[in-house]
Amino acid sequence: MNLGEILNQIARRYPDAPGFIRSGREYSWKEISMRVDSVAAALRERGIGKGDKLLVHSRNNLPLFESAWVAFRLGAVWVPTNVRITPVEAAYLGSSSGAVAMLYDEDLEHYVDAVRDASPSLKTVIAIGQPRKGELSYEQLLDEGRAAYATFRAADVTYHDPLWFFYTSGTTGHPKAGVLTHGQMAFVINNHIADLMPSLNQHSRSLVLAPLSHGAGIHALINAARGAACVLPASDKLDCDEAWRLVQEYRVDNLFTVPTIVKMLTESDAVDRYDHSSLRHVISACAPMYRADQRHALNKLGKVLVQYYGLGEVTGNITVLPADCHDSEDSPNAKVGSCGYPRTGMQVAILDEAGNEMDTGVDGEICVRGPAVFSGYYNNPKANESCFKFGWFHTGDLGHVDEQGYLFITGRASDMYISGGSNVYPREIEEALLSHPAVTEAAVLGMPDAKWGESGYAVIVTTAEVTDEQLLAYLEPRIARYKWPKRFVRWDEMPKSGYGKIVKKQIRALLEERQEVA
Repeated sequence: MNLGEILNQIARRYPDAPGFIRSGREYSWKEISMRVDSVAAALRERGIGKGDKLLVHSRNNLPLFESAWVAFRLGAVWVPTNVRITPVEAAYLGSSSGAVAMLYDEDLEHYVDAVRDASPSLKTVIAIGQPRKGELSYEQLLDEGRAAYATFRAADVTYHDPLWFFYTSGTTGHPKAGVLTHGQMAFVINNHIADLMPSLNQHSRSLVLAPLSHGAGIHALINAARGAACVLPASDKLDCDEAWRLVQEYRVDNLFTVPTIVKMLTESDAVDRYDHSSLRHVISACAPMYRADQRHALNKLGKVLVQYYGLGEVTGNITVLPADCHDSEDSPNAKVGSCGYPRTGMQVAILDEAGNEMDTGVDGEICVRGPAVFSGYYNNPKANESCFKFGWFHTGDLGHVDEQGYLFITGRASDMYISGGSNVYPREIEEALLSHPAVTEAAVLGMPDAKWGESGYAVIVTTAEVTDEQLLAYLEPRIARYKWPKRFVRWDEMPKSGYGKIVKKQIRALLEERQEVA
């Protein structure tokens, strides 16, 4: 089945129910379906169809939300970008994907110019707003296709036909296009509903606080499959007061976000000014949540946290730690430090370099297999050969499982460093530092050391003055001395991705640029 049929099914079932809400304006599922098929019909008339790539460079808005469904129903491939990337980076996504069409916010025209220069395949450019000469406007496509939307039919596709290029960036080199398919995403939607939000229905409301071009886009598809409306803040930047006001106003029961945003939301005084008793699922993804932040969020919100672990290549489907496994106290039932158990239908193993499964409690590489795993990287056989081995997809993350099968992430294989012959895992040190009341953010990296091979540098953000000696004294009963950072570096803020995740690659570059490496 073409995944885009979900939209039409929901529009028939709940035609007048809201599907998208922003700035007080509600768009019904029937209206959204009509708009999507109008645009799709206009693009099909212009020769865009199955297998073509649609590059989208836009902030969160209705056309961005609709563009995914437009691509799916055409049988085309949706290629959304992170709006915070540079024009040069956007040009690479356009050229490497082979995009034939591009949708963009009208004030981001310099990105179009960069993509056009790098992408000979780009033929059609569509502006959200006022187009330039030779371009189309999104509203023009809506008008052109209105007469044909009623007879528009979604393209015939197979389980393995691509529908989304989910670009993932590693620590080095260009981003890679993970190919997500119609059949894979159908499994993902069912799995997310079953494992994350089993009570989801047409009366639910989901607050969107992350880019729809990434994980929040997957979450929006899941909500759509049950007729639940997405609620978008008016502001493009996080406004905690606005977020909590929307939770109260629309009785929001679920939201998808990342640990950094959960931390900001629950540390804002706005959390105490608005009623958030409607919340049932606060889903945190992209990175494990530090224990100190978990405790604070649980004390503010109650047991509504749901954490899951997964990469773009597995569309988030590796493990889940449901609400009942969270506790602000370190009780026997609280799986402190775990990212959960394997998702329904998925299998997780901890393997060594030879593909042998590790014993319980022993660290190795986290590997996964099952229907949620992507079909591979687009036009990148070398990367595919590297990540698919011994019948498993290799995540590049390190961890171990306990006797009950709960997974504990130690860190990225690329983050681990060797100091004096001993493996050091930065996450363990970061957890210890973040439990200090003055430390709000921490990132530990291994840097070259003439004596030890590598030693740790801890970049920290603090709310009060704390000396190196005080920090080391705090660490002494918590972690072994060989794991202690050689140096503490204090910054006002950390570089973060568009999804709120601390970017260690940028931290390393800044340390060197600022000559803060001894």
